[in-house]
Parts: sequence; C-alpha cells; structure tokens
Amino acid sequence: MNYFRLYLLILFLSWPALCTPTLTVVTELSPPNQTLINNQVAGESTELVKAIFAKANLNANIELYPWARAYNMALKKPNIFIYSMAKTAEREKHFHWIGEVATYQMGFVKLSSRSDINITSNEQAKQYKIAVQRHDLAAQRLTERGYTVVYTSDINKSYQLLMSGKVDLIIDDKNYIAAMAEQLALDEARFSFAHAIDFLTMKGYLAANINSDERYVNALKAAFNEVMSTPKYNAVMMLAQRP
Repeated sequence: MNYFRLYLLILFLSWPALCTPTLTVVTELSPPNQTLINNQVAGESTELVKAIFAKANLNANIELYPWARAYNMALKKPNIFIYSMAKTAEREKHFHWIGEVATYQMGFVKLSSRSDINITSNEQAKQYKIAVQRHDLAAQRLTERGYTVVYTSDINKSYQLLMSGKVDLIIDDKNYIAAMAEQLALDEARFSFAHAIDFLTMKGYLAANINSDERYVNALKAAFNEVMSTPKYNAVMMLAQRP
C-alpha cells in the first residue's frame, strides 16, 4: 500500500508537466533577432517569443531552419509556430497571427568596396542583381516590381553571394548589419547600407498554422497582450527605428 501511495504521489506531482506539451516553433537565422549561440536559438525576438510561451504556460522547442523550410513547415503542419513573419494578404488566411515580435526597415546592402554602386531611388536598383531569401516578403515584393533577383535559402547564403561578387546587392535592415557581420565573423565595415526601401517597412509576427489547437493560440494571444506592455518588448520593437 505504501508503494501504491508513493506512486500516486509521484503521478500527482508529475501531472502538470505531463499535461503541458512541448510545441515546435520554427524560425530562421536573422541577427540580432534570431541568432544561434552554443547551438541554442537566441536573439532579441527569440526572447520575446520565449516570454510569450512562458506567460502562456506552454513549452517551446525553437528550431532554426532556412526560411523556405521553416515557412513550409508552418504552412503545412498543425501546431507549428513561426516567427518573425510578415503578414500579407496571401499569407493571412493560412495562419493565426498571435502578435508582432520584430520591426524591420529593409533596404539595399552592398559591399563597401563597390564604389560604382550609388543608389538614390528604388528604381535605380533594378539594374543590379539582388539576392533574396525564397518565400521571404522581400522576394515577393521585388519580383512583383521587376527587379533582377537571385533566390537563396537563407540570409547566410545571401551574404555569401554578396561577398563572392555573384550578386550586387542583398536586402537587410541597416541596424542589423553589425549583428549579421558578427554572426559571420566578418568586419562590419565591409558592408554599406545603400538605400532604404519604402515598400519593405514591416512588422514580424509570431504566427501559427491555421489548423493549430485554438487553446494554444488563444493562450498565446492572451500572453502576448501581457508581454507587449513590458519595457523589453518596447526596446525590441524600437530596434529598427534607431537613426
């Protein structure tokens, strides 16, 4: 009987852990919002996502993939969560949109050594070859407007093509170039922000596959409403607005 009571006690104490599932959250490498440190996904937006899941009493297993793969996983599998994803008319019906966890003011980035590239308007950039990540909003918007684009699997590959001279420009936020250069172990001075793109100012969302359990979605939305009132949230969302 004592053993039986001990078993019941252990089961009772373990019940909350057994009832709390570990949910898969996917993202891409995008310093400083999503970084990889000691094989753990970290970064500014990642901290917000972790805070939202913790507030909702849900466990998150955050996995880093090339953007195209992360997007397809979240698009096709229930209970898969993704960040930081821009909301578009095409995407809106396929996901639950939990809340914004990043702000971006994207623009053209060149090698500082390319003194021949001087961009003063968006249209001027159409003469150059631009690397963009497949399924990224920038890829869609630039393709629609007739730019010459080269599709890559992730931002890492885009920077590599720029460094090798296979493309003339890539797309990034001017305030994130330093973090990306550090991630790649490169000197920030090798890159220059050439021109801001007015049609690529955006918010990045934490979202969920449309067929996800609504109990999780509703809990995360309620948690987001609490997290967004914190100083940390405001600091992260102001990153892209620094001069």
